[in-house]
Amino acid sequence: MTATVLPRSGARTRRHRVWRQPVVVTALVVLAAWLAVAVLAGWLSPYDPLAQSADIYAPPSAAHPFGTDELGRDVLSRVLHGARLSIPLALAIVAGALLVGGLLGLVAGYLGRVADEIIMRVTDLVFAFPQIILAMAVTAAFGPSATNAVLALVIVSWPVYARVIRGAVLSIRGENYLSAARMLGVGPVTVLRRDVIPNSVGPAIVLATLELGNAVLLLAGLSFLGLGPRPPAPEWGAMVALGSNDISMWWVSVFPGLAILTVVLACNILGDAIRDRFDPNLVGGR
Repeated sequence: MTATVLPRSGARTRRHRVWRQPVVVTALVVLAAWLAVAVLAGWLSPYDPLAQSADIYAPPSAAHPFGTDELGRDVLSRVLHGARLSIPLALAIVAGALLVGGLLGLVAGYLGRVADEIIMRVTDLVFAFPQIILAMAVTAAFGPSATNAVLALVIVSWPVYARVIRGAVLSIRGENYLSAARMLGVGPVTVLRRDVIPNSVGPAIVLATLELGNAVLLLAGLSFLGLGPRPPAPEWGAMVALGSNDISMWWVSVFPGLAILTVVLACNILGDAIRDRFDPNLVGGR
């Protein structure tokens, strides 16, 4: 008897094909490379990122592939060490915003009524201000530092997570299996842990991946304005700000700017790919 091989559904085939696209593979490689740089910056850097020298504003050369800045510091070493600072801080921003916004979104979506109304009005209030302006106000109030910059960006970033998680919870709150669980006397904490949270993971992962690039960009923006990690910390946004003082010394700002660009683009591409992977509306033949 010959075994019959059933073809995979069109949706599943398309989801697997997403990860084989050259642009998605490139984004994964770029992100993996930057993560490796963040871990191995101490071994990869040819110089101490804080060490000053007499080679002020030296253009790119064999000795300094990315040139030097106004204090003779090697730009390549500072860009590499900047990954060790910018990427972990961006991950901390995303983790904090996801934790705060996710919890509030779960409460708003599952409890509804008064809790939902209060939480959604607070999110509307935060959304009423541009992110970077509100982050600047919070950072200026607490004082410029890496910790305060992360805190400020968590405060301005959590509402989008709350909205998305609330929407995911509302879409499954009326499902029969949740009603059956409640009728059987299952507590709300157990229902949230066993049924609601696992069904909200997909949107949360997609949003977190997209927001990682946004966190890098916002952190660089605060540092560009002098409200991020304090000098002489090798933060990408602060490096761009130093280079913008003299456009003729283009290498001081171009290379950290390219680092920001590649990380943000890679995160956006990867976020789109993950969204396609989790999108339940993907059907074959479309």
